[in-house]
Amino acid sequence: MAGRSERCSWCGIQLAVPPEASAIRCAVCFGTTQVRPNDPFIQAQNSFSHVTSRFRDFMNTFMEASVNSNPRMGASEYGYYTQPPRPRSSLMPPSVHGKKRAVLCGIRYHGQSYRLKGSVNDVKSMRFFLINKMGFPSDSIVMLTDNKEERNPLMIPTKYNIQTALRWLIQGCQSGDSLVFHYSGHGSRELDDNMDELDGYDEALCPVDYETNGKIIDDEINDTIVKPLPRGAKLHAIIDACHSGTVLDLPFVCKMNPNGNYSWQDQRYSPAINKGTSGGLAISISACADDQISVDTTALSGKTVTGALTYSLIQTAQNEPGLTYGRLLNAMRRRIREAKTGIVGFHGPISSLFNRMIGVEITQEPQLSSSEKFEIYSKQFAM
Repeated sequence: MAGRSERCSWCGIQLAVPPEASAIRCAVCFGTTQVRPNDPFIQAQNSFSHVTSRFRDFMNTFMEASVNSNPRMGASEYGYYTQPPRPRSSLMPPSVHGKKRAVLCGIRYHGQSYRLKGSVNDVKSMRFFLINKMGFPSDSIVMLTDNKEERNPLMIPTKYNIQTALRWLIQGCQSGDSLVFHYSGHGSRELDDNMDELDGYDEALCPVDYETNGKIIDDEINDTIVKPLPRGAKLHAIIDACHSGTVLDLPFVCKMNPNGNYSWQDQRYSPAINKGTSGGLAISISACADDQISVDTTALSGKTVTGALTYSLIQTAQNEPGLTYGRLLNAMRRRIREAKTGIVGFHGPISSLFNRMIGVEITQEPQLSSSEKFEIYSKQFAM
C-alpha cells in the first residue's frame, strides 16, 4: 500500500507516513502527531485536520454567501476557488473557540520579484511558540500560508481568506479570552482618504493576491478585530512587515529613545476619532516604524531565513520568562541592532528594490502600540 502524508500537529509541515503507522515524530520540531486511520472515507473527512472544525464552518458560511453573489470569487494566481455545495451551518455560539486562539499568516509571494524566504518559517515558529510556551491549544490556531504543498484553498492567504480568518478570530470573544494575530509578509503605505492619520498615510498589509484584489488597510483591521474587543479580553498583533508601526490603527504609540526612556504619543488626528476597543486591551508589536522597512535575514538565527521581528521576539520571550513589555521592546531592538541585519531581503516590494539599488543600510526598530496607555516596565508580557 502506498505511503501517505500527514501534517505535523505542532509545526505544520507535511510528514511522510508509513501505511502501518499510528503516530509519527516530526524531525523538525520533534513533536508527536497521531496519524489518521488509513481509511479513504475517514481520510477524506479529515483531509484538512489542521484547521479547526469551527473555522471550516465559519469559512463555509461566508464562502457560500460570496459565491452566490459572485461565482468567480477568490480569483488569484492560484485560480478560482469555487466550493462544492455544503449543508448551511450557522455561526457557532460564543464559547466554542476556547479562551486562547490565533490566526497566523505567512506569505512568500512565489514567483514574484519581491518574494520572501522567511515568512513561512516565521509562522511555523510562532505556532510552535504559542503552543509550547504560551499554552495555546493546537486546534485553536489557524495558519494561512502560500506554501506550494498547501492544497486547501481556504488556507491560502488571499485577501478574502485573511479577512474571514480575522472575523473568525474575534467572533464570540468574551472576557478572559486571549487572541493573537501574527502576520509575516509585505506591508505598505497608502494615502489616507478619511483624514484620521496624523502623517497623512494609512498602513496596509499585502495579501498574496493584493495586485488583483487589493490590500487590507489599517482602518479595516481596526474595525474588524480592535473595535469589537470586549472588556476583559486581550488581543496581541505581531506584525512582521514594512511600514507596520500603526497597522492596527491603535490610538497610542510608545515612543522610546536609545536609553529606554519612553512616552505615549496619541495617534488620533482628533480626540473625537475612535480607534480603541469596546473595553478590551489591544497591543501591537510591529517590525518597524511606519516610515521604516524590515528585513528577511539569516543574521539572527545564523542559518535559517526569518523575519527579524518574529525571531527576536520569540528568542527574547523564551529566554527571559516574566519579562515586561518595556524589557521585551528594548531586548528586541538590541538584538536586531547588534546583529547588523543589513540588506538581505525586505518586507516591502517597492522599498526593497529601491534600497538594493542605492545600497543603504537598513534601520529597523520594533514598535509598540496600544489601545490604552500603561507602564511598560511594570506590565508583564503575557499572551
